[in-house]
Amino acid sequence: MGLRRGPGTAGRAGRGAAADMDTVAADACAMAGGTNGKAGKKAARKAAKAEKAARGPLTPARAKRAIGVGKAVAPLLAPYALAAAGLARSQWDAHRARKLGVAPDQLSTYSGRGGALHARISRVAEALGELDSAEAHATGAARRFALDTRPRLADLAVAVRAAEQMPTARRRTAYRAISGELDRIETALLTHLGIRT
Repeated sequence: MGLRRGPGTAGRAGRGAAADMDTVAADACAMAGGTNGKAGKKAARKAAKAEKAARGPLTPARAKRAIGVGKAVAPLLAPYALAAAGLARSQWDAHRARKLGVAPDQLSTYSGRGGALHARISRVAEALGELDSAEAHATGAARRFALDTRPRLADLAVAVRAAEQMPTARRRTAYRAISGELDRIETALLTHLGIRT
């Protein structure tokens, strides 16, 4: 099957090549119309390849035109891009805060490698204060537990800060040990609150 050409297209180098490619693409699509899906996909690929060939390489004029379009469109899109970036950042911060169990405005306090452990220590310290002040659970044993545990939490906070400077393997080992100690403290705290685990 030959290419269909209109009158006078042979002498036009610029538009003639593009018209020929459009004709090839149209012929390929027409051929695929009455056949199965594979032929249609093959024809679409041929049409896309022909269109790409018609566009040609990037020239300085095309580059200047693209830059000009970018300069005209960028000020219009910049506010939307900034708003989308701000929304994405706030959602990411809210996710991290939920994961640590803190308010989003406290997130900067618990940043760094040991941030999650610092957040746990802080939550346990708050719970100890509530245990000490609660009338229903403020037994002598609960008060002694709170009194004995507060210095231990301070030691664990120092250990977390010290472990942040360690090499990775040692830091992970230290964090596992600190996490295990916090697990024991939290279990004892729940026991004093009357919750059996």
